Amino acid sequence: MTSATAPAPRAELSAAEARRLALHAQGMIGAPDRRSGVEGVLRDLGEVQLDTISVLARSHELVPYARLGAVGREAVEKAYWNHEPHGASTFEYWAHAACILPVEQWPTFAYRRAHFRDRASGGWGMPTTREAEALVLGKLRDEGPCMTSDFGGARKSAEWWDWSDTKVAVEKLLATGDVVCVERRGWRRVYDLPERALPKNVLDAAEPTREESHISLLALAGRRLGVGTIGDLADYYRLKIPDAKPLMDQTGLVPVTVRGWTQPAWADPAALELLAAGGPRGRHRTTLLSPFDSLIWERDRMERIFGMVHRIEAYTPAAKRVHGYFAMPLLAGGKLLGRVDPKREGKTLVARKVSLATAAAVQPMAEALREAATWVGCESVAVEQVTPVELAEPLRASLG
Repeated sequence: MTSATAPAPRAELSAAEARRLALHAQGMIGAPDRRSGVEGVLRDLGEVQLDTISVLARSHELVPYARLGAVGREAVEKAYWNHEPHGASTFEYWAHAACILPVEQWPTFAYRRAHFRDRASGGWGMPTTREAEALVLGKLRDEGPCMTSDFGGARKSAEWWDWSDTKVAVEKLLATGDVVCVERRGWRRVYDLPERALPKNVLDAAEPTREESHISLLALAGRRLGVGTIGDLADYYRLKIPDAKPLMDQTGLVPVTVRGWTQPAWADPAALELLAAGGPRGRHRTTLLSPFDSLIWERDRMERIFGMVHRIEAYTPAAKRVHGYFAMPLLAGGKLLGRVDPKREGKTLVARKVSLATAAAVQPMAEALREAATWVGCESVAVEQVTPVELAEPLRASLG
């Protein structure tokens, strides 16, 4: 809203208002816009993190599912990895982590690609040779897009991954932007040359300076978080800025205070206007969240906004796990009401460990489990361990 009669945005927010802004910015309030589909979710979020763990589904599938519901899994892959007539519409790069990004963000990360080229600042960090890099580039020029196996692959050893010289080289070239990934096949990257894979207008676009990129990315993070501290904003794209405060005046974000937060915050002005007008309105999603979902991936912020302390326990010894290998928080009514560690066994979705905050979380957990089971092609849900134990039978009864 921009009219003269619009309510003035407030400079102080309650914790509940901050939570509503965060949920709205991340697409968790209101009916999902299925017309924009997975592509729309990606552009609204700015990036979607990739991860190798696949339990219920891979994280990059779970993110649009959490917002759109049971969107077809093939549609998810098609939206991320596509070949438009004039170049790909997405690319993979190091943003918050390894992420899928809209292709128009390619120029914004020029400063990061330059960092990986600069040996004086540490560069890529893994030793490689010019001969290996030349071999990779020559093979791509002569043969077209290639996978890791075409370069010699990565051989799994007893310790970890034993990368060949050409595998190290192609990963360095991906970081420096001399090669690009716009497709995955069976979870394996397909590498190509930027001039062949990316749209010409993207490649020809002016590259902003490091400071200009930092300002742009802080502003984008503000819109995608709704409201956040400098630490929240910088973490969204993993910006390494010793002192970001001098840049904040150039982002267009509005300084605010949030009751209960110990640090100053900045908010998206459009989100503040929406709040002043009585919004955001709409139905809250009831869903299971990937631990790598951008709504919750910064753990301090997650605790500050939702009051939940959450850690990924995939690399914790099984005997020491509290909530499970890949515990997924339950979002319902704009709050995190519990979590579940799921596993697929044939046509059964097994809830191995379920933690519920209160008895009021039983029905939303049952609803979320049923929807998730249907989405991944399971015909039933089995519940194993529940905390507190007295909610085990009510949950099973709610699942029918």
